[in-house]
Amino acid sequence: MTKIWVAVVAIASFCACDAFKILVVFPFPSKSHGILGEGVVRLLANSGHEVTYITPFPVKNPHPNVTQLDVSDQPPLPEANLTAILNKEQSYSDISKFFKMMTDMNIATILNKNVQTLINDPKQTFDVVVAEWMGNELFAGLAAVFDCPYIWLSTVEPHSFILELIDDTLNPSYNPGIISAAVPPFSFTQRLKELAFHIGSGLIKTFYFNKIDEENYKMLFEEVIRKRGRGAPSFSELRYNTSLVLGNSHVSLGRPTRLPQNYKPVRGYHINPEIKPLPNDLQKLLDNAKNGLIFFSLGSNVKSKYMPENLKRNLLKVFAGLKQTVLWKFEENLPNLPSNVHIVQWAPQPSILAHPNCILFITHGGSLSLTEAVYFAKPIIGVPVLADQFTNVGMAINLGIGLKVDLSYDMADDLKVALGEALSSSSYTAKAKELSLIYHHRPATPAAELVHWVEHVALTRGAPHLRSPAIDVPFYQKLYLDLAAITLIALYILKKLINTLFGAKKNSQKKQKKN
Repeated sequence: MTKIWVAVVAIASFCACDAFKILVVFPFPSKSHGILGEGVVRLLANSGHEVTYITPFPVKNPHPNVTQLDVSDQPPLPEANLTAILNKEQSYSDISKFFKMMTDMNIATILNKNVQTLINDPKQTFDVVVAEWMGNELFAGLAAVFDCPYIWLSTVEPHSFILELIDDTLNPSYNPGIISAAVPPFSFTQRLKELAFHIGSGLIKTFYFNKIDEENYKMLFEEVIRKRGRGAPSFSELRYNTSLVLGNSHVSLGRPTRLPQNYKPVRGYHINPEIKPLPNDLQKLLDNAKNGLIFFSLGSNVKSKYMPENLKRNLLKVFAGLKQTVLWKFEENLPNLPSNVHIVQWAPQPSILAHPNCILFITHGGSLSLTEAVYFAKPIIGVPVLADQFTNVGMAINLGIGLKVDLSYDMADDLKVALGEALSSSSYTAKAKELSLIYHHRPATPAAELVHWVEHVALTRGAPHLRSPAIDVPFYQKLYLDLAAITLIALYILKKLINTLFGAKKNSQKKQKKN
């Protein structure tokens, strides 16, 4: 009986998850990324863990379990120039510029005085690091400093740059690249483009930016690690020591991609199921929208106030012709509004989408916005502006929950047509409800999954049992290039032997004929 109780106590002690010390790193100075970081921190802190949070968006009166490290002094992101985008003069599809910008941002984050104080404190320890992956693996150096496992959080759908750190790259014949808006199945031309991007971007990152990151890792972390009495692991070794990837992805809004055991989709974890009540004015507006309300927002990075005056007026004319109420997130007062159009400078988006009278969402197609649209079963009209928004809107159209309108000087005419289609057809709302069911029908909520897997990595010191064997196999062995080389050499030798034997035989026959 005593042995049984000893076993029970031992199991209980192992399973009881004590509070862990967790370092969370989300330095990207964009509000949507800040929301993702805040979601991770909120969930872990509410679960009783002690969280140190590196962020450019510190809040007043944080959770008592949270220590914030302010990194808002880094250079700001270049502002999206709406006029330049309309004139096709500004593009966000250059992968080299993206890698360069992320490298500069991550270096600035590590050199921040608050972060330097943290990593140079020999008494400071952590059980696990959770960092946003943004173009490079430099933040893995933090895990080397604190001698603990680390987890990447990927903000977009699974892509080769993140999956090659834990398993292998994706096949470009049916998986689009990280900035591609193509939706499989691909045409022959699309397959060629995806292959070219896959090879080209892979070579640029491997042979150029990874080398830069390695030098930065040595400069920023090696001495700090040595001061702690340990030798610094090589950057290559560290890159492939990722314990887990938490992906801001889910099959309801993405593709059924083949994924390794240590990739966990947790899209939607940022949504608090306890929806905050609307301010009184918005509550009244939505309650009284008997014909339904259309919510229009271009997100936080693109300002509607910078639209050309003619475009603003044309959009208002389109909205005036609707029987529905329109709520437009606009950064300043807009004069001469039609009676059915209302302006809000700050929009509690989840609370608006949650209201039953909200029937359509005109959105820039940000990942969080589309997630919230599906969460609340709302159809969309996508107006992508930059970055992954084109990919997101393309996916939404392919899934049948909405339509796309290009941002242009003639956008109002195209939007009028799209509104007519979206409001007259029930198929988009029906599909949104279907995807919402798929999204919600999970064995556990994404929030619970996120907390569980962070705890699991900390508890098991890196979850080595989830590590893919593909990480330890060189690429030439994966492609059987060694077998191909051996075969070619064997065929060459065989050919030489045959030529030698038959050549000797022919020479012998010639000599016999002469004799």
